[in-house]
Amino acid sequence: MYLDSAKKQEIFGKYGQSNSDTGSAESQVALFSYRIAHLTEHMKANRKDHTTERALVKLVGKRRALLNYLKERDIERYRAIVKALGLRK
Repeated sequence: MYLDSAKKQEIFGKYGQSNSDTGSAESQVALFSYRIAHLTEHMKANRKDHTTERALVKLVGKRRALLNYLKERDIERYRAIVKALGLRK
């Protein structure tokens, strides 16, 4: 599987406050971004997979909602996670 518990621990440790920090917005945005990248590669190879396309759109929406929440609450945390993940050009 592409996303096992060790990979999750690595993502949460890098972007969250600790390896078990699964609830912070930054760690959730990082996890969603990892999953979005994986599904995007899948969609490039399987362009007629509409179920995965729907899941991908839903994930992008969830990430956008979390980023909007961060932007409203703490602009510095928002800027830091966007820069760390390279989400904006």
